[in-house]
Amino acid sequence: MFEQFAHAIQQKYPDLYIEGDNYPPPPTRALVAQAMTILKMVAIACIIAGQNPFTWLNMDTPNIYTWALENKFYSVLMIFFISNAIEGQMISTGAFEIIFNDVPVWSKLDTGRIPSYQEMLQIIDNHMRLQA
Repeated sequence: MFEQFAHAIQQKYPDLYIEGDNYPPPPTRALVAQAMTILKMVAIACIIAGQNPFTWLNMDTPNIYTWALENKFYSVLMIFFISNAIEGQMISTGAFEIIFNDVPVWSKLDTGRIPSYQEMLQIIDNHMRLQA
């Protein structure tokens, strides 16, 4: 979304400097996402190697893990893509903040929505007029 807005604004205001950055997720969610990454890699390594960590822990092997060992290719792909989707949701904040000359002028975190293109141009026009 940022790229689309930046391109459209750059077309109308070629001298305007536009910068984008990722808004950091809360520390707890970032930590959970990192833990999921580690667990994903361990699970994939165990499945590929044909190892059963449940026997090491003196636990009954779940049926899904038995299936994963029998269907390594599908299970590894499934683990990889599903965990990546969950990790992406964990670190995604949905933030869309607009700051004009160090003054916050729009916050999706506060408003709950992204401004329309016309709203964006009106915000920039108003701030440029105030500056002049």
